[in-house]
Amino acid sequence: MRYLVVSDSHGDKEILLKLIENFFDQVDAMFHCGDSELSADDEVFAYFSTVTGNCDYEPAFKEERTFSFGTDKILLAHGYLLGVSFGLDSFLKEMDRVKANLGFFGHTHQLGVEKIAGKIVLNPGSISYPRGKYQVLGGTFAIVETSPTQTVIQYYDRQLQPLKDLKVVFKNA
Repeated sequence: MRYLVVSDSHGDKEILLKLIENFFDQVDAMFHCGDSELSADDEVFAYFSTVTGNCDYEPAFKEERTFSFGTDKILLAHGYLLGVSFGLDSFLKEMDRVKANLGFFGHTHQLGVEKIAGKIVLNPGSISYPRGKYQVLGGTFAIVETSPTQTVIQYYDRQLQPLKDLKVVFKNA
């Protein structure tokens, strides 16, 4: 399975349309981890599954969602309600509760991916307002590709170019 994961676009609808145009037919699902600042009925959400972020005020957006694709069970949350700014413990507990092996979140605007206790936890970074070590990239998103033997995470920049130093491969048990 192949998933595109983006977060924290903060009103930048054009980049989301660009992602749809260039990747929709290349992935099995597209996820937005919140803080889109768009209305729930915006056309982009015909393509992206999304959740609410701390800057989204649409009651139609859910706080978190789960998705199943084959053996993948995905938890999608912005993360602010699970305290991701202070660590991943609450997020991991929620992944355990919903029996997810993949967790996608945003909020911190800092890209990162870890495998903890057999679960992959990923923040694609902010596509529009990145922070931290990779702020100079001007925005990032990720494509996650799962197979029975491995999970590959490839980060991309706003020009839709893969970032060669930001590719991670995890072996599956």
